Amino acid sequence: MLPLTQQKCAPCEGGVAPLRRSEFQQYLDAVSGWNATNNDLAIQRKFKFKNFKTVMEFVNKVAVLAESEGHHPDLNVHNWNQLTITLSTHAIGGLSINDFILAAKIEQLL
Repeated sequence: MLPLTQQKCAPCEGGVAPLRRSEFQQYLDAVSGWNATNNDLAIQRKFKFKNFKTVMEFVNKVAVLAESEGHHPDLNVHNWNQLTITLSTHAIGGLSINDFILAAKIEQLL
């Protein structure tokens, strides 16, 4: 199997079941700092930056990446220098391989 960073998010129209923990654990282990949340229906990572400008520059990089992958995270900027990114495949109400692909590619932006 190709590393997550070399894969591309595939369109997801629904109709498939979300990954179960036993199915996604290997992918979660491959994305450092990300944790399963929301009863294993999402993954999340918290970031801390030196200032607001740096947070927003990173958010913009994530936005460009998300558009190119066709898979969009929930972004929450808080406390002026912190960012929480949550990934879940909305069409299936849980996790798909796309969430882990995007998480791995977000890591490359750091």
